[in-house]
Amino acid sequence: MSDPLLRAPDFDKSFLVTTDASERGVGAVLMQEGPDQEFHHFMFLSKKLSERESHWSISKKECYAIVYALEKLHPYVWGRRFQLQTDHAVLKWLHTVQGNNKKLLGWSLALQDFDFEIQHIPGTSNKVADAHSYESFPESTG
Repeated sequence: MSDPLLRAPDFDKSFLVTTDASERGVGAVLMQEGPDQEFHHFMFLSKKLSERESHWSISKKECYAIVYALEKLHPYVWGRRFQLQTDHAVLKWLHTVQGNNKKLLGWSLALQDFDFEIQHIPGTSNKVADAHSYESFPESTG
């Protein structure tokens, strides 16, 4: 019998969230390191972007992927320190965003309730979140 694809979370251990955005959607994965020193998935998220959202810059889409993921994962990650991985290096400044972009500033303020560290990972290492941000959405026919 093979190991299950999804496992139940252990709230005594820290979590790892990976996020990604594509032209058409955002995706995220919630994971934890198991006793075998491997990361095991226990939640997958994806959302198709609206027509308006699909025209955002890639930085805004990547920020939205984080906001969307943490809103959905709130019961798991709020009140505990966790790692957040993204393949978009510019997002490392998210906690200290300044300027006049109201949307990014609002998202930054909303995320201040969470205790996480953003880690940049190469896109080739972000395959699961990447698949949920892109592969789930067929080409538009209209």
